[in-house]
Amino acid sequence: MKNGSEKFRIFAAVMDMKQYTNDAVELLKQLIKTPSVSREEAQAADVFCDFIGKWGLPFQRIGNNILIQENIDPNKPTLLLNAHIDTVKPVATWTRDPYSPTVEGDRLYGLGANDCGGGLVSLLQVYRILRNENIPYNLVYLASCEEEVSGQNGFSLALPHLPKIDVAIVGEPTGMHPAIAEKGLMVIDGIARGKSGHAARDEGVNAIYEALDDLVWLRDYRFKKESPLLGPTKMTVTVINSGTQHNVVPDECRFVIDVRTNEYYQNEYLFAFLQKHMKKCELKARSFRLSSSHIPLGNPLVQKSIKMGMVPFGSPTLSDQALMPFLSLKLGPGESSRSHSADEFICISEIEKAISTYVELISN
Repeated sequence: MKNGSEKFRIFAAVMDMKQYTNDAVELLKQLIKTPSVSREEAQAADVFCDFIGKWGLPFQRIGNNILIQENIDPNKPTLLLNAHIDTVKPVATWTRDPYSPTVEGDRLYGLGANDCGGGLVSLLQVYRILRNENIPYNLVYLASCEEEVSGQNGFSLALPHLPKIDVAIVGEPTGMHPAIAEKGLMVIDGIARGKSGHAARDEGVNAIYEALDDLVWLRDYRFKKESPLLGPTKMTVTVINSGTQHNVVPDECRFVIDVRTNEYYQNEYLFAFLQKHMKKCELKARSFRLSSSHIPLGNPLVQKSIKMGMVPFGSPTLSDQALMPFLSLKLGPGESSRSHSADEFICISEIEKAISTYVELISN
């Protein structure tokens, strides 16, 4: 039977959770009011810094990334809590003002509310709750920018300022189930070259025809190693451009390949493999930065989440995990299906549940 002081502590904790939820929602409302499309996050970062300054949290601003780290003990492992402050541009089919935070019942509507405002403000409250607790690890919080475009001034800019990280929780919307693997991305530009000529005469070399065999191979090839969490590595030709007018044989055919990798294939290896199989086309990768990520099922954080009733899965969508040279999992309130959609929303109850779930998951 609990004694009086323990009952009071539990009651106080419940009351504090309500306040932390209210603080999270108020911050999220102000962020929704402040447009923060990728590479234009300065004002949102200002709002964020104002709130954490008011709450007495020391912070370092690195461009438009906000880092909170206190009393780092190099002898302890370090857990990073991360989410992003930027959003995509609102789509045309919004039926309400995307920059006007509106509460209807349990739902808070607004651009970025779900992706990933809910995780952003929830993880911040978790940091506030645990920062002064006697826990056997260092706790670091990072609100990063340019996530939606994988920009160089986002997570990559903040990375050198982080201490050695052992594992990270990324607050993307996952319905509070852990995504323990995530597909990587590589975008490749292809070009086939021909020779221009008049279409009425039998002259020139048609660059479209030069590209055909390679395009068919790209369409039909299947990579052998399939992931139980992420499925196969997939490549898709998504853009193609050629020709200037109907009576000119085109001398160039340009196309774009979208490659989504599972954890069995590194981007550099895949690029070399594709280049080797092109008969006529030249390829150039835009970047090798966005690798697939995976955290072992036996990791203590994953095992604890399973014991709490969560179900691990593999995520097809990209996040800042692709830029993390350490173990990470994706776990946050909201649903991925709401992201980048009109009339985006997060449930206030999802934020409250997320805060308590995070605390339970990582406090032991």
